[in-house]
Amino acid sequence: MELAKVTIENFRCYREPISIDIENLTALVGRNDVGKSAIMDALAIFFEVAKLDRDDACKTGDPTNVRITCEFDSLQDVILDTDYETNLVSEFLLNNDGRLAIRKTYNGSLVTPKLTSVDALAMHPSADGFSDLLALKKAELIARANELDVDLDGVNKQANSPIRAALWEACEDLKLLPTAVQLNAEGGKQVWSALATYLPTYALFKSDRASTDQDDEAQDPLKAAIREAVRAVEDKLQEVKEYVETEVSKIAGATVEKLREMDPSIAETLDPIVTTKKWETLFQTSITGDHGIPLNKRGSGVKRLVLLNFFRAKAERASLETSSASIIYAIEEPETSQHPRNQRLLLNALRDLSSGPGKQVLVTTHTPMLARCLPETSLRFLEKGEGELRSITQGGAETSAQIARSLGVLPDHSVRLFLGVEGPHDIEFLKGMARMLLAGGEAVPNLENLELEGEVIFVPLGGSNLALWASRLHHLNRPELHICDRDNEPPAEPKYAEFMNTVNEREGCQAIATSKREMENFLHPQAVVEAYAANGIELTLDDIFADFEDVPMTVARAVHIAGGSEIDWEDLEAGRKKEKEKAAKRQLNGQVLHRMTPQRLDASDPNGEIRGWMQTISQLLDAE
Repeated sequence: MELAKVTIENFRCYREPISIDIENLTALVGRNDVGKSAIMDALAIFFEVAKLDRDDACKTGDPTNVRITCEFDSLQDVILDTDYETNLVSEFLLNNDGRLAIRKTYNGSLVTPKLTSVDALAMHPSADGFSDLLALKKAELIARANELDVDLDGVNKQANSPIRAALWEACEDLKLLPTAVQLNAEGGKQVWSALATYLPTYALFKSDRASTDQDDEAQDPLKAAIREAVRAVEDKLQEVKEYVETEVSKIAGATVEKLREMDPSIAETLDPIVTTKKWETLFQTSITGDHGIPLNKRGSGVKRLVLLNFFRAKAERASLETSSASIIYAIEEPETSQHPRNQRLLLNALRDLSSGPGKQVLVTTHTPMLARCLPETSLRFLEKGEGELRSITQGGAETSAQIARSLGVLPDHSVRLFLGVEGPHDIEFLKGMARMLLAGGEAVPNLENLELEGEVIFVPLGGSNLALWASRLHHLNRPELHICDRDNEPPAEPKYAEFMNTVNEREGCQAIATSKREMENFLHPQAVVEAYAANGIELTLDDIFADFEDVPMTVARAVHIAGGSEIDWEDLEAGRKKEKEKAAKRQLNGQVLHRMTPQRLDASDPNGEIRGWMQTISQLLDAE
């Protein structure tokens, strides 16, 4: 389950409802005090890692109706009750876009604000007698079936969901309409309890954090790691919790019974209650520096670097995991107190992290350094209008123009080369190959360092880029090299032949296509086998990948077979296959690259094509 959109209303500066689409990597960009932090904090309240404060209610709005709505997609694995085969579709809990939209409403006028309702905004039955089934108890559902003359013979009456299903199936026209389905009512509580286990974990790292000995700078990211670890063994911990509660309740009950024998009047005033705390509160962590110096005694830049490297560690770990619970990393102004080189390093870490399965990254910034190097599709520009009005522009050239006007986005004059590729995985491929060849003693450009120093800017061809946009706007005439996947097997033209011709017509710019299907075809199968073996997965692959073999699919299928699944690869749903292929692609451009050697590259690239790319990059850099 992943967050797709958030809408807030009557919260701080947002009186009228305002919506923000959320990508895997989303950047909220704007000047100070336009409402970026309000969005981050609203999400923290929705995901129950923070509480609504009385001052959070909009001063000019309706404080009794503070509303935060989150829409989720990637819902394929959400099952509300495995015993009775019910899901979001069966319970009519999806909206018109096929998403799960949950709206939480709070009364912010109280001294201690409270949650007043949890609703699913869904296309739900509105036909008479069929619109309120989720709110009915079991006996009431059976009574409703009798009223509507619905036959329940053969229906499992031990749970509510089979009875609801039988009732809805008996209706000729359910008249589905947009409805707020209450989930904190009788029947809805069961649904909400099941849904809560699928909601993403939300980890918010604020820019104005305290610097106490163990707090927040180092503690918060590690606390997020603790929460993830606890979630991974939640079923086992639940067994422990239930066992302890049962045993303690037994002895507590026996104590009251014995007391009743001696003094019934006292026993009547006692009621054994067992309460539990959250598992993550049992663990404490701390990070100390050299000679045991606490982190809070170090400089602000060092403290922020702890956070940066937490993200880097998470990104590396995520590349090894085939699946994990969804998590949203929200970080305010990640560039704070960092050298420009570290800002670029952080940007790479955030990109890596957001590409992992079930991982989303949400950042705020008013610094051009971070905004201009992100794809336009990731940018959300926030602007304050007249009076109470706020506006959000989401992606596209107009967003870039507004950011440039507002923040003064200028091109980076240290740029020596724009390197165009098809996507983020290709960026990692090229940097990994350069790293491997350098380690082997070959004279190739150090693409990682060149990127960190701002001399090479990678531009994913799949979407425009603010840095590239700004450079063209100001006519810097920097060299460009575009490396495109061929995709099409000869004698057909490369897929992007027309685009390549256009680039090659520009002075100082080149575009080339791979001789093979895509960059992954240059990897050696033995590197793939070793990388997966390190994770306990034994694969069987051919000695060399064919030039136009779909390598991510081949590897994904091999991993599926190695996992011993009862479902044949060919019988998997298309969406599930796609997920497995994406996971394989991440591995191929991550851990597999670390297993490549110059000798393996000689075998998988006998014509020296990749070394040729590196030579071309060097020539363009030297010319500049």
